[in-house]
Amino acid sequence: MTVLDEYHQNLMADIRREADASGVMMVEAFFDRMAERLTEAGELEVADRAFYQNGEGGQKLRIDGYAGDPRDCEGVLGLIVCDFVESDDVRTFGKADAPTILNPLIRFLKKARTEEFRDALNEVSAAFQVSDLIITTWSHITKVKLILISNRHYIGRDDAVKLADAGDVPITYSVWDLARFERFDRSGQAREDMVIDFAKDFGGPLPALKASQAGAALESYLMIVPGQQLADIYDKWGARLLEANVRSFLQARAKTNKGIQTTIRTEPELFFPYNNGLSATANDVTCIQTAEGLAVASISNLQIVNGAQTTGSIHGGLKTAKDQLPRVFVQMKLTVVPPDRSEEIVPKISEYANTQNKVNAADFFSNHPFHVRMEQFSRNVIFAPKEGERHDSKWFYERSRGQYINARVKLTAAQQKRFDLEFPKAQLFSKTDLAKFEFSATGRPHVVSKGAQKNFAEFAKEIGEAWSKSDVKYDELWFKRLISKALIFRQLESQVPKQTWYEGGYRANIVTYAMAKVFHDANGEKQVLDLDVIWRRQSVPEPLVRALMIAAAEAHNAITHPPQGVRNMSEWAKQQACWNGLKSRKLAYDEDFDSCLAPIDEARTTAREARSNKVLTEGINAQAEVVTLGAEFWNGVLGWGRERKRLTPNELQVLQVCSSIPRRLPTDFQSKQALAVLERMKGQGFGDK
Repeated sequence: MTVLDEYHQNLMADIRREADASGVMMVEAFFDRMAERLTEAGELEVADRAFYQNGEGGQKLRIDGYAGDPRDCEGVLGLIVCDFVESDDVRTFGKADAPTILNPLIRFLKKARTEEFRDALNEVSAAFQVSDLIITTWSHITKVKLILISNRHYIGRDDAVKLADAGDVPITYSVWDLARFERFDRSGQAREDMVIDFAKDFGGPLPALKASQAGAALESYLMIVPGQQLADIYDKWGARLLEANVRSFLQARAKTNKGIQTTIRTEPELFFPYNNGLSATANDVTCIQTAEGLAVASISNLQIVNGAQTTGSIHGGLKTAKDQLPRVFVQMKLTVVPPDRSEEIVPKISEYANTQNKVNAADFFSNHPFHVRMEQFSRNVIFAPKEGERHDSKWFYERSRGQYINARVKLTAAQQKRFDLEFPKAQLFSKTDLAKFEFSATGRPHVVSKGAQKNFAEFAKEIGEAWSKSDVKYDELWFKRLISKALIFRQLESQVPKQTWYEGGYRANIVTYAMAKVFHDANGEKQVLDLDVIWRRQSVPEPLVRALMIAAAEAHNAITHPPQGVRNMSEWAKQQACWNGLKSRKLAYDEDFDSCLAPIDEARTTAREARSNKVLTEGINAQAEVVTLGAEFWNGVLGWGRERKRLTPNELQVLQVCSSIPRRLPTDFQSKQALAVLERMKGQGFGDK
């Protein structure tokens, strides 16, 4: 069995399980699963389901989803169509088959631009919502991007293919097929290498100054990029140019800057001295020698880690200041970073380059200490089996895309069975999942509704600020209570589609709103939702499930009945006012809902005891490690530090005690001190040969 066959087999099993558990059609489960990949990869900023199909043959219209308000997406209207085949074997399709799938979406776009089509639809239907949005925002739309997602293997090799324009608006399409999703799930890379060929496609090689010496750890260049070239490059590849791990960070703060745009329009020659320029990385650079000197002919996998405002504003100039762009120039600092060092190097480049942003850019990277700690908990914290099951299990936190697949694929068949028992697929969750669980519980459903990446950007900003002040609260109990929130969230996901009032659509919005409402109503000055009983039992108590369904029905009502003048319900769910409206409603929960609550003092006591136990355990472990290393080892540390005068009087005393083992035993506190001194000494050269 090939890698792609195995991926397809697992994907179909997951989709069937999700469809059966939630009572939705398999194509909807497929869309929900893959929409998050589209946003994480930067193909779209958000992906909302909006299914509509009508007609047959050459008259067929179809849409499966859209990418939110184009005014929030740099004028890009994103439309999605699904090609889902229920098959146990991998099926294929080629370039000649693509029009058959895309044409119904193109016809929908053409029809959706007319008021006659819109007004003939029910106002609560998905087609009406999308049509009304297109009509309302068409004057702001600069590009239409069609996305074809499929569980078949596409044997063409097209990416961002140009179609006929809709008036003066260009239309492109991209295919996300089974192989592309597999690559992304395995490695976080969705495409083949992105090679920007300046010489062939973008007006010629760029003059460059090499800014690194021969044999340097990293290769660096300084370049001056013409505004027209940068705009054309971004027009083709868009958000893919923004480094995946900081994309949401940059976009959350990098709406096109009016000051930059004014300079482009009125003083393009002054753009270079006024602007700080770009910081970028690449996997590889091809250089040539010209009559004028060194020039960069092509760049592989260019990623802009600082300069989203600049790039977006220059790209906007294609529409607002096309005649001025040839006089705009921007400096670029380019560093060549090998793929195996990107997670180490790129966060630092981004952190130091983004000086205008108060939040540390590295907070958004998968190697931030918060994510590393959550990963450690997820590999070590054991949860009791659910009722009716026999095996303990763990929740697998995937801080980097592909960790789960890559951990499993290296195992033998027998080892894979043990792995599946230890880490059930249903207990896999990602960074964006974690952010959804947490923000739903803490009353930010309108932010969650903005999409996985925008929600994660806000979550990461909050975590980054809190972590820099103190990381104490993010302990094992915090992780266990997070798992309780995950169980609640997923219970809602499976139960909402089964409700009699559910008409299809807005499931993601209803889920986060319902969860936020129950937490808001439960948590007060004297009591809180009892999360500890949930993670211990690995199930949501029946009284709480009923309360969640009551809240979900009310959330559905609040989302689908916006105030007068508001017609797009998905966009309404992204507004603070929508949450304020639901939050203020009084709900009549069943009497036994109180059994799901715990006194707030009891919850706080549990947290204090958990931290005390953690301190005690750490002390015991430190003492055991110090004793295991032995007196001779510590005598060596003492001699090395004393000879170089690196020890304080207190540290000398602690190491003297350690050097006297077993005659004298260091206390827990002294053991922690000794290990801290050892760590510092290693950084200063102790142990180096």
